[in-house]
Amino acid sequence: MTATPSAPGAPNTLGALEAARRIEAGDLTVEALVEACLERIAERDGEVGAFIHIDPEAVRLAARAARADGPLRGLPVAVKDLIDTADLPAEYGSPIWAGNRPAEDAAVVARTKAAGGLILGKTVTTEFAWRRPGKTRNPHDLGHTPGGSSSGSAAAVADCMAPLAFGTQTAGSVIRPAAYCGVVGFKPTFGTHDRRGVKLLAEYLDTVGVFARSVEDIAFFDYALRGETMPRLDGFDGNAPRLAIHVPFADRIDDDAAAALERARIAAQTAGARVVALVDWTAYEAMDAVHTTIMTAGAARALAWEYDNARDQLSDFYRDTLAEGRAIDDAAYYEAQARADAFRNEAVVRLDGIDAILTVPASGEAPAGIEWTGDPLFNKIWTLLRWPCVTIPAGRGSHGLPVGVQIVTGYGEDARALAVASWLERALAAVE
Repeated sequence: MTATPSAPGAPNTLGALEAARRIEAGDLTVEALVEACLERIAERDGEVGAFIHIDPEAVRLAARAARADGPLRGLPVAVKDLIDTADLPAEYGSPIWAGNRPAEDAAVVARTKAAGGLILGKTVTTEFAWRRPGKTRNPHDLGHTPGGSSSGSAAAVADCMAPLAFGTQTAGSVIRPAAYCGVVGFKPTFGTHDRRGVKLLAEYLDTVGVFARSVEDIAFFDYALRGETMPRLDGFDGNAPRLAIHVPFADRIDDDAAAALERARIAAQTAGARVVALVDWTAYEAMDAVHTTIMTAGAARALAWEYDNARDQLSDFYRDTLAEGRAIDDAAYYEAQARADAFRNEAVVRLDGIDAILTVPASGEAPAGIEWTGDPLFNKIWTLLRWPCVTIPAGRGSHGLPVGVQIVTGYGEDARALAVASWLERALAAVE
């Protein structure tokens, strides 16, 4: 079963920046936009299952009282249910926290409201953002996963239920579901957004990210949260960017992922980019085990209370994984972090002479079924590096599902990552 399209021109189909401009100009009201999103949710969420908590009447009241003077102009934002909200439950994908009502908003939720955004509802997360899926299905084909752990956020944006949404990434939980659902996902540089009020899974890795339907909307939202001017996306002084292709674990990608990367390469070179191969980086793949150690040990420490006090309400996966994590002593945990730090310092030279790395965000299309959210292998080491990553749609695979490509730049080069991704987005559109 495939997605049911929204009515052409309906407010919920507008990009975030376009909607904000129309609200500012008086051509669209926050109430009309919110009502269109709520109508879409009522129409589709029974099948898609993107939301876990939503109070339509409270959202309508908030829309009537919304400030239209902040940069977000009252735009509705969906929030992953790993992130605290004072007005809605935060259950972290676990029965242990059923009915939990935080005393205050997470820092990123507070920033959203301060920037004039409106909280639309809470979206489904896998259990504590790792492995066991929730109810969400891929809106492009309900028989396939939307990815995880930010399952509901990616699906809600893809199905035009919300123009913007929050996710978090510890391995591949923003980039991969964005690719599977055919939207833009952005994992900024580690530490960009305050994690207070985010249920941590692995402190060394966890990063707050965002979803939208274009790179322009991602930049608009992310920089509004930073309280900074949105970066220019038409840079390079009229020139094309310099890109290096890197496909780690190349034997694990399928023909759909390879074809998407080839489409992006051809589009980039047609538009004037210099594209080279990034070769002989064997140390990259060796970091897979390091990431696993850090994530497993970090989870055991972050979820110690749950393991000690509510073990019977954890999935088998978590009971086993947290036990493994507890067996990793502090010396081994910190040694793995030191290896990651050293790798990060060494990796900087790989960016010499290029503007960004072009790679795959996933092994291919979203897998069939919703019991598994897909392999984070093509994301986790970029997360370990703490570098900014953007995934953009790059066509469809052999089963008609979205496939994407990923842009990666160095630590702190978020504006460049977005500019390159926006340039490539336009280059792909030009050859369609």
